[in-house]
Amino acid sequence: MSVLGIYRPGDSVVHRLPAGVKLLALAGIGAVSAFVHAPAPAIALVGVAVLGFVAAAIPAAAAARQLRPLLPVVVLVGAVQWFNRGGPAAATTVGVLAALLLLATLVSLTTPTAEIVQALMALVAPLRRFGIDPERVGLLLALGIRAVPQIVDLARTIRDAQRARGLTADPRAFAVPLIVRSLRQADLTGEALRARGIDD
Repeated sequence: MSVLGIYRPGDSVVHRLPAGVKLLALAGIGAVSAFVHAPAPAIALVGVAVLGFVAAAIPAAAAARQLRPLLPVVVLVGAVQWFNRGGPAAATTVGVLAALLLLATLVSLTTPTAEIVQALMALVAPLRRFGIDPERVGLLLALGIRAVPQIVDLARTIRDAQRARGLTADPRAFAVPLIVRSLRQADLTGEALRARGIDD
């Protein structure tokens, strides 16, 4: 459902790249994107992302399926930029945002979640001297990634119940149960962790 998309096994050059290399490349492109102030370079970044999908042999339909839920956000950001700063600025912002979303989706589709967590733990390891535990960081990341599909399932269940009761137009009938059930799920996860000796 998002840039935390489901891993698609493959043997492409993108699949074979180490997770750490892909994450560093994503971070580097994200840093470079801060200096993009014109539509042409933004479109070039989108082209790089598209070439990555081609190199990874990821079907366009699979990429679109992962990015579709984020489309309203991109459209909203583009509309706000168009209203406040004009067409070129809107095209630049939308292009950069689309490129970063595509690249993040590409990483998640070509890298198992466990490898992403391990790579991030390795990147955090030098901070151990400052009291940061990489294993605990990895656990938090894994739990956060795992929580996304759980919340999506909760949202789908609540939305179906909402429609069955004729409350489609009432956002409170959706938001309140979702928040309550999400907090309850978080409590259950915390209790399970405490039962295993992880109490912080």
